[in-house]
Amino acid sequence: MLRRTEWTVCAPCPRAPAGAGGDGGSMRGYRERGRGGMGRSEREAVAAGGRLYEAAQALAGDHGRAVEAVRAALRPICDAEVEQALDAIPVARLKEVTGGRLRLGEVERSGLRSVRQVLDAGSYRLRQIPGVGQLTADQVVAAARRISDAVRETVAVHIDVERPEPRTTSLVTALHVLVEAGPDARRAVDTAEALSGRLGPLLAEAEPAAGRLRMLLAGQAGRARALEAVAEVRGLTGEAVRDGVPELLAQASVDLLRGTPSEAAAWVDFELRSAEYYSLLAEISGRSPDTAAAQGFLPGEVAERVRGQVLDATHRRVSLRGYQAFGARFALAQRKVILGDEMGLGKTIQAIAALAHLAAEGQSHFMVVCPAGVLINWIREIEARSKLRVMPLHGPDRQEAFADWKGRGGVGVTTFDALRGFPAPGGGELGMLVVDEAHYVKNPKTRRSQVVTEWSGRCERVLFMTGTPMENRVAEFRSLVRILQPHLAGIVGERDAVVGSQAFRKAVAPVYLRRNQQDVLTELPALQQTDEWEELSASDEEAYREAVHAGNFMAMRRAAYAHPEKSAKLNRLREIVEDAAENGLKVVVFSTFRDVLAAVKDTLDGTRGDAGGRVFGPLSGGVPPARRQQWVDEFAAAPGHAVLVAQIEAAGVGLNLQAASVVIICEPQIKPTIEHQAVARAHRMGQVRPVRVHRLLTTRGVDERMVEMLKNKTRLFDAYARRSAVAESTPDAVDVSDTAMARRIVEEEQARLGAVREESAGHP
Repeated sequence: MLRRTEWTVCAPCPRAPAGAGGDGGSMRGYRERGRGGMGRSEREAVAAGGRLYEAAQALAGDHGRAVEAVRAALRPICDAEVEQALDAIPVARLKEVTGGRLRLGEVERSGLRSVRQVLDAGSYRLRQIPGVGQLTADQVVAAARRISDAVRETVAVHIDVERPEPRTTSLVTALHVLVEAGPDARRAVDTAEALSGRLGPLLAEAEPAAGRLRMLLAGQAGRARALEAVAEVRGLTGEAVRDGVPELLAQASVDLLRGTPSEAAAWVDFELRSAEYYSLLAEISGRSPDTAAAQGFLPGEVAERVRGQVLDATHRRVSLRGYQAFGARFALAQRKVILGDEMGLGKTIQAIAALAHLAAEGQSHFMVVCPAGVLINWIREIEARSKLRVMPLHGPDRQEAFADWKGRGGVGVTTFDALRGFPAPGGGELGMLVVDEAHYVKNPKTRRSQVVTEWSGRCERVLFMTGTPMENRVAEFRSLVRILQPHLAGIVGERDAVVGSQAFRKAVAPVYLRRNQQDVLTELPALQQTDEWEELSASDEEAYREAVHAGNFMAMRRAAYAHPEKSAKLNRLREIVEDAAENGLKVVVFSTFRDVLAAVKDTLDGTRGDAGGRVFGPLSGGVPPARRQQWVDEFAAAPGHAVLVAQIEAAGVGLNLQAASVVIICEPQIKPTIEHQAVARAHRMGQVRPVRVHRLLTTRGVDERMVEMLKNKTRLFDAYARRSAVAESTPDAVDVSDTAMARRIVEEEQARLGAVREESAGHP
């Protein structure tokens, strides 16, 4: 009677030659353990690896189904776009495809006018036309298919939020699943695919170790392979558990299977995050912008080096478009560079992506230097778009904050003036220095330029960012290059800019990358919204406290403009308009209040300088309709940059302002419809450029309270009312109560500032 035994797999003895005694021949490397022990550890290791493999495979399947749903929704839209395009291409164009060899006279006389009609007819029907034989028919169809294929490769799908229809709604809801799952899901899918590729073969080799009999029958070589495979499976599984991979895969599967709450909610989310939707759409469809344009027309050797740069997304919370990923790689691969993308292309996101990659590599300290007006925006963007710790190094406590940043690391964000008060880093201390609005340091004689030069010289990686075109400012550009890569400054000559932008970019390729909106945003027009958070200046704060003490809600809303010469909001507005002027863009400025519009116009009239551009308005409810339209027409017809200043309710309805591609809203609006309708005047059919909306907001006051209170109400309004024709015609029926909200904000601000009056029951 045989005694039941179990075996525990252990490592083969390195000292025992093949066929040696001891444990003996085929049983070398095993140790008999009796009834309970043999092979349990190995079976558990293989089982754990199998569970991880199944989870990875399941996630890949969930993601694959979500992607296929997008492709299925995209297919009929692309078909319709292609058919429409082919309808507009005359039959005569088929000659171009064949070098003029085709004889199309009989085909055209038969009534077939377009390439689409030729494809619909097919070879059989073409052969029924007198004078058209088999060879000609086949050649005509083949040429038509070549044109159709070319059109299909270049067709750009535009999702029209103003006229949603079933096909685009299906596409938006399918995309919503992937967008809502977010970058973590994409990272999880990449991890799952890598794990599956490694675990699959290993589990197959380790299979004998899962059972006693199979190990006995596997033979010596098979057992050795199984043992090695078990060890690798155990190592992979242990590493994955330590890194939290099982939880990452499980959460991603949950996110991908969550589905869409409603079509309206998907549309609302699309409007809020259209860039992420279009980015995914381009990735899934394979229809990306022209490669040369997306890579800034860099020479082949530079572009190849940049493409080879790995980009780690572990600490990033945002998906990148192809050109944005290339920009981040450029900053990493070239080390000290200028990112000069046209405004609105996401330079900030590209910088954050580069910082996140370096953090994943082990770098701990980073510094962002920017104008005071955008410091808050940088802090909020880093918090929202990454997992990096961010520390403002500004204000009276900046030295204490700097000491904390030095000790704990993260991204320090400071201003040009504050940077002068901090000691320059030692070599290797700083992972990357980012300088926003880098054209501020173009003059080497200024103190800000000198301190940035000192810091740049002590950092291995420096990223200068500016949306100001450099092609016609070679002297300024050379100053920036001299800070970053002095050896290149001498080869940047005036003639490089004269002979054309591509020649200029080739000359400065090692240090400069610029892309234009029309080259890389194929889904134009797009809507990009930015909240511009500012801190109240001392005079702003004084006016605000007076308004709060008086319980005057409307005065609180416009207190930031009470002293125009010292207004933080007006200072930021001026910067945005100057940037637009540099790029030849038209701007429309909206406010509820006429006195705010007057202050805006006076400010812009007094600071236009060399930027040029006429300021039209103020356009208010008191201006006759004919005069309003005349101003709008003159604004649209003005060459290059111009500004239209308008009361939001007067200009938000009935006027087409698609000449403007930059919209500035001076204060948050009580009713969501007012802001939506005003923006829609510029973001509509006929707009040839992306629309960038800047909403000017101040911290710790009425603006922040309004934004908080209206955030959820706005999403609900959009989800349930924006798609309703009745709501569009009667917006007051669905908006929140401005009186109740105003009363609550006044009371809370009075309590916060200690300004509660005896007559606390008073209303604003």
